[in-house]
Amino acid sequence: MSEILYGAETLRARENFKLAYKRTDLGLIYAMVQVKKAAALTYMSLDGYEHDVYGAIVSACDEVLSGAWEDQFVVDALQGGAGTSAHMNVNEVLAALANRIKTNPEMRPVHPLDDVNRGQSTNDVFPTALRIAAIERLRALSDGCAKLQEALQEKENAYDAVKKLGRTELMDAVPITLGQSFGAYAQAIARDRWRLYKVEERLRQVNLGGTAVGTYNNADRQYRFGVIENLRKMTGIGLAVAEYPMDITQNNDVFVEVSGLTKALAVNLMKIANDLRWMNSGPNGGLGEIRLEPMQKGSTIMPGKVNPVIPEMVMQAAMKVMANDQAVTMAAAHGEFELNAFLPLIADSLLENLSLLTHAVTLFKERCIESLRADERRCLYLLEHSYAFAVDYTPALGYDCVAEVVEKCGGEASAIREELERLIQVSKKVF
Repeated sequence: MSEILYGAETLRARENFKLAYKRTDLGLIYAMVQVKKAAALTYMSLDGYEHDVYGAIVSACDEVLSGAWEDQFVVDALQGGAGTSAHMNVNEVLAALANRIKTNPEMRPVHPLDDVNRGQSTNDVFPTALRIAAIERLRALSDGCAKLQEALQEKENAYDAVKKLGRTELMDAVPITLGQSFGAYAQAIARDRWRLYKVEERLRQVNLGGTAVGTYNNADRQYRFGVIENLRKMTGIGLAVAEYPMDITQNNDVFVEVSGLTKALAVNLMKIANDLRWMNSGPNGGLGEIRLEPMQKGSTIMPGKVNPVIPEMVMQAAMKVMANDQAVTMAAAHGEFELNAFLPLIADSLLENLSLLTHAVTLFKERCIESLRADERRCLYLLEHSYAFAVDYTPALGYDCVAEVVEKCGGEASAIREELERLIQVSKKVF
């Protein structure tokens, strides 16, 4: 770190929250900086406000958004005060930069609170920034799901004629095709994609301008509408003023909803990844119905062993998402009265989920789904050596009769088929 731009409040926060966990998510920091820039542009456009001061703040925001000063944002992600420390870190850095780059020597010093934070509060800046950061990542995740869905549909079409054994509760069930398996996976991911796309609507309502508790303290009407308009143009997101800012200042159920949708996607990813592990198991002692691309050595002691590392990675990412969802749920439920003090945990967990899943679906598609191949001979062998076909005889012979044959023949497929065919012929002669 070449120099320090932040001030005393950030230093206090570093000492108070020295968890050695991780810093506040940069996506959230940059979203807060966008809010600051929108506010400064608004004040520049309103008569009576100092153009030099707010112009310097805009320039400072641009510097930060270029990525030049990310090492200045040093507050731990988990912090008391509902995000005030991370917010103050942003205010102090922007004020310091604005004072360095001011062009008018007569301009008074830029103050982190009186100027950078004018008409604002942590309680409207932080949740607004979280909504912006979440929407940006939601869009990336939705796109990733669309591409994964397409890859699964390609396998559905490619393996539509590959017959295999269907299983229920890990037991032989009925004949299906491998293509149908991938078609079902594609449908599940399609639902996830749609749910994630639609939930953006509820994230677009922001309480910016509501300040401390959503009652507009110290934020005049012109500013409130101007800052939302500037932020809308800047982000390209259709943000809107909340109908009841006090509601979304204290209630975080929308973040719980988004987190729940990331959990739903995680559940589907885990199910699909685990199915692939089972179908790939072997190569000789397992099912062996598909072959995953070997990615790396699988053992430091067993030569030639290769593990299904990509599905395993995806499953672990899914587990982490589920754990984070529980954290979001608990934190949101503890929003006492007019503010939720635990919003930093909500922000950290939710943004991590969105980022983690975006990478997971991309890697799953590129390093697993696209390169896997069917072992058609193995699929047919397992199907032919099961008695899954027996279900087709129940309409003619009845459930009890077929079950008795299966038991009498000890589950041996050829004997079962032979006996069922004999009984069918007998029944035809009778009738």
